[in-house]
Amino acid sequence: MSEVSGARAVRTEDAFDVDAVAQWLRLHASDATGLDGSPEVRQFSGGASNLTFLLRYPTREVILRRPPRGTKAKGAHDMRREFTIQQSLAPVFPYVAEMIGFCDDQSVLGADFYVMERIEGIIPRSEWPADVPLSPEQARALCLNAVDVLVELHSVGPAASGLGERGKGAGYVGRQVEGWTARYRNAHTDDVPDFEDVMEWLGDNQPDDIATCVIHNDYKLDNLVFSPDDVTRIVAILDWEMATLGDPLMDVAGSMAYWVQADDSEAFKMLRRVPTHLPGMLTRDEFVAHYCERMGFTINPEQWRFYEVFGLFRLAAIAQQIYYRFFHGQTTNEMYGLFGEAVRQVETRITEVLHR
Repeated sequence: MSEVSGARAVRTEDAFDVDAVAQWLRLHASDATGLDGSPEVRQFSGGASNLTFLLRYPTREVILRRPPRGTKAKGAHDMRREFTIQQSLAPVFPYVAEMIGFCDDQSVLGADFYVMERIEGIIPRSEWPADVPLSPEQARALCLNAVDVLVELHSVGPAASGLGERGKGAGYVGRQVEGWTARYRNAHTDDVPDFEDVMEWLGDNQPDDIATCVIHNDYKLDNLVFSPDDVTRIVAILDWEMATLGDPLMDVAGSMAYWVQADDSEAFKMLRRVPTHLPGMLTRDEFVAHYCERMGFTINPEQWRFYEVFGLFRLAAIAQQIYYRFFHGQTTNEMYGLFGEAVRQVETRITEVLHR
């Protein structure tokens, strides 16, 4: 089998009993075809939240997802929830992988986990794959298609998707501001900004929900799988950990926090994790404008400022939750140590947005 981009040797601290998992799969998989024997296991190094592993059998490749070790935010890393959301969406939204099985037997791996089919395709990382041509025209088409697929997701009826019970009704924006404020404070360390002024501003300037729909909540290029036959076409969306029912503009806000473009400051470019800087890629303003046009929303720049600040603050909180684990010695992954600086750079970016 050929190498899979992003898959590396399993980190020692993330290793698990492969034979135990393989045995469980043979007994409980929705389709156990090709799951005989013990697979080769590789770990995807790109993510910093739930851990993702490639299980390679001679005739089949599947993906295993499990939570990280160490202290975790309440309600985070819910494998059953992530599994069920994708299983529920599959009949009405064609961009989810096929679910194979969910396990809550702690004796197998030491944590809940689920397994799904691997979908072959191109997943952009910090740099676009050097061996895959991408013209400016293709880059623009790729972005427009990314907007259109997000619109398609936001147009899925909660009841039709079987996710009608996932939301808490109106007030999603307020709950998100309150929730991420609490998460940041709980994960704060004394070597990063406290963001108290930003949290106060968000509390004072939050709008009412514009709508309620199915949202992904981590919609960025490295969670999209593009067709190897047409790099502009999306074939799957990955990482449904934070999917829920909520305000669609908050979903776009989260996406745009990761959308580092070619004319951003050199400091902010250090945070870039996906190749949104390439020639032809939409700018953040173009992405938001195309999205709002497709959804029929009218949002002026001053109104969008709240969403932009919230998306960046949420990014800082996510980074800080990861950095907290490194700061307190709950992981030896040196990459996590870089997230403290990321939090400081996000504060600088938020200051720019608030004072422009």
